[in-house]
Amino acid sequence: MDQVTIKRALLSVSDKTGILELGQALAAQGVELVSTGGTAKALREAGLEVRDISDLTGFPEMMDGRVKTLHPKVHGGLLAVRDNAEHLASMEEHAIGAIDLVVVNLYPFAQTVARGAERDEIIEDIDIGGPSMVRSAAKNHDAVAILTDPADYPLVAGGTTTLADRRRFAAKAYAATAAYDAAIASWFAFADQGESLPVTLPVALTKGQELRYGENPHQSAALYLPQTGASGVAQAEQLQGKELSYNNFNDADAALELVSEFKDGPPTVVIVKHANPCGVATADTLKQAYLDALACDSVSAFGGIIAVNRPLDRETAEAMVGIFTEVVVAPDADADARAVFAAKKNLRLLLTGELPDPARPGLMLKSIAGGMLVQSRDNGQLGELKVVTKRQPTQQELADCRFAWTVAKHVKSNAIVYAKDGATAGVGAGQMNRLESARIAAWKAKDAAEKAGWAQPRTIGSAVASDAFFPFADGLLAAVEAGATAVIQPGGSIRDDDVIAAADQAGLAMVFTGMRHFRH
Repeated sequence: MDQVTIKRALLSVSDKTGILELGQALAAQGVELVSTGGTAKALREAGLEVRDISDLTGFPEMMDGRVKTLHPKVHGGLLAVRDNAEHLASMEEHAIGAIDLVVVNLYPFAQTVARGAERDEIIEDIDIGGPSMVRSAAKNHDAVAILTDPADYPLVAGGTTTLADRRRFAAKAYAATAAYDAAIASWFAFADQGESLPVTLPVALTKGQELRYGENPHQSAALYLPQTGASGVAQAEQLQGKELSYNNFNDADAALELVSEFKDGPPTVVIVKHANPCGVATADTLKQAYLDALACDSVSAFGGIIAVNRPLDRETAEAMVGIFTEVVVAPDADADARAVFAAKKNLRLLLTGELPDPARPGLMLKSIAGGMLVQSRDNGQLGELKVVTKRQPTQQELADCRFAWTVAKHVKSNAIVYAKDGATAGVGAGQMNRLESARIAAWKAKDAAEKAGWAQPRTIGSAVASDAFFPFADGLLAAVEAGATAVIQPGGSIRDDDVIAAADQAGLAMVFTGMRHFRH
């Protein structure tokens, strides 16, 4: 059947948004309204005639509302196939009336978890009857309309439904119950049972927006959001500029993740291009940090993404608009800074509020042919350093080592980062061997010096970080040739002794972290 006239509707909602208006519209069409608990009370207070679910079933709501709709006179009225003679006979024999419309939204489980409720309260907000009605109505969508989204209420307000709408409602309904069950399963697995990688990984995301395309124009793409509260690029307020692309989101996230490592540090600026940092610096002011970061690789910075760990001011904004920039990400921006950016209509300005916690837990998912790789976030923090060379590093060298290591954690492997005085001097990313990354980073530092008119590259007297151990001494010797005086690396190679000997011969100070940071 295509068009169905609604004669009886069952309304039972946790979120009352729009329900009074829908009830009034249905009542005006002569629809019998059946409802439960708080929904029935709200409808009656609006002057509507409502039949209690207990009157329909012949049983009172009981057990603190746990049992009210789990009854044959509800589910029989939903599941009965309208043109099946046996089903119709059963309905007549047991006095089961057809229900043509169900309007349900579920107990706010995710919101209850998000506000830190106690376990008993969380358990009570696991809806049972609601999802059961949703699934029953959705299964029998040939005859029954199921609404789980208030945005769809106007489509049934006229008292009839079409088959096309009922099929669409059913699809949304099953997605809603799947997401609901996923939230419950996730809470049980991660929060209640303390699992890190459960046997079944429930994932439920809601489409936030469709993107113009993916990494390339022939790929489709969308941004999906978690059910529970989160803080990041996906939740940032966009003040201006055209819509963000897939690549914009990806690069802005990379920039925000790195700058968040400095959330409690001095003013810091990160410039990212193609998900790799091409300049990072800390300074006394945000403007100076930007200028120092830009000086590391002003060529790559063109068309890049900038992230900062402080609210933007006018002087910093004026410096930033000196070259073409795709996106600027900041916790906030004052009125003067906003006015400066407003003159650049294509530049996107994203305000995140609080920066994410770099040590927060979480999972990272990557699809592969035939499956999914899942791992915990790389939230490892730098701990005690082990000096392995004869020469001890100076305090400045230690500070530069720590800075370079933090940046290297966010550079694609193989990663080599030179740093001096709180600024990157050269970044070598994504090469197939560590030696080439060291050479590329040094070359980029020389190129930056020539462009800036410096007497020498900033790799002279710098610290160098390697995201994984040096398998041979050649990568370290390339760093020596570039002028580095201190090295920070994980250690752990079978040739560590050879690398340490080479460092000693060159007069370097070298520390081991015992932790690597591959990023593929």
